[in-house]
Amino acid sequence: MNRRKFVNLSALVGAVSVLPLSPLVAANLELADKKDKRYQKGASPWPICLDTATIRPASLKDKVKIAAKAGYDAIEPWEGELKEFEATGGNLKDLGKEIRDLGLFVPSVIGLWNALPPTRELFDASLKDTRNRMRMASDLGAKHIQTIPDTAGANYNHRWVVDRYREIIDIGLKEYNISPALVFVKYQPVKTLGQAMGIVMDTNHPKALVIPDTYHMYISEGGFEGLKMINGDAIAIFQFSDAPASPAVGDLQDKDRVYPGDGILPLPQILKDLKATGFKGCVSLELYNPEYYKQDLQMVAVTGLRKTLEVIKKAGV
Repeated sequence: MNRRKFVNLSALVGAVSVLPLSPLVAANLELADKKDKRYQKGASPWPICLDTATIRPASLKDKVKIAAKAGYDAIEPWEGELKEFEATGGNLKDLGKEIRDLGLFVPSVIGLWNALPPTRELFDASLKDTRNRMRMASDLGAKHIQTIPDTAGANYNHRWVVDRYREIIDIGLKEYNISPALVFVKYQPVKTLGQAMGIVMDTNHPKALVIPDTYHMYISEGGFEGLKMINGDAIAIFQFSDAPASPAVGDLQDKDRVYPGDGILPLPQILKDLKATGFKGCVSLELYNPEYYKQDLQMVAVTGLRKTLEVIKKAGV
């Protein structure tokens, strides 16, 4: 190619590159980017989050530094930590900026305790604390807050819980620009993924969401097959840990959680099924193991991330 042809071709390419994209092309490019986006230097289709319970002895600010240094994409704190941080003079909006400046984000805060009590009187009385927890999470920059049906009652009224959860969603979105998502816990009234999804579906709200947890899916004996039936858009965040072979499943407590890959759960298959749902949110490492608390917390965070990525690699997603 001679110099004149090269110059003319370069000019043509340059002119095309500055032409505005049509809305359709721009939308398709944005969709393709979202579809193909990966994290952890391409190793994960999901951002990896550190639930701060995993390194519980540290202060909240130290937990943020530990998560960033270890290489996580996000951090998931507890509302008690936010409350304590404010009580000692901290500003959550400033902390949220520090988190973002470190390259992290906050997908969720745990959580809205006593948010779904069984009577109108108790529900109305609970709203003061619910709103303050939403406000703190919003100030930090969280996208979601976990709605915990811990006081719904052993024989909870399904319709009542559905209606109150809808109220909480509307309060969160309209007043605090935060999306409340529902959790299930074996030790509480709403024990399984199926029970939680029943509430979410019957809420009949476009922003009703569930938060699955591999550990509670196992110990509640609800199992993992139901995950295949869920659209990933219905999942706010995915809590992740493994379970040991002993004690027996009926005797397992939260303190028995172990690193991904160190237990007996079929985590690679679970992640394959999660990927098939189209879920794009965070996988959040959540451990409460007192043996880990005795160790160097930076190494606990690093080990947790490494082992999570090893399971993701085994899943081939």
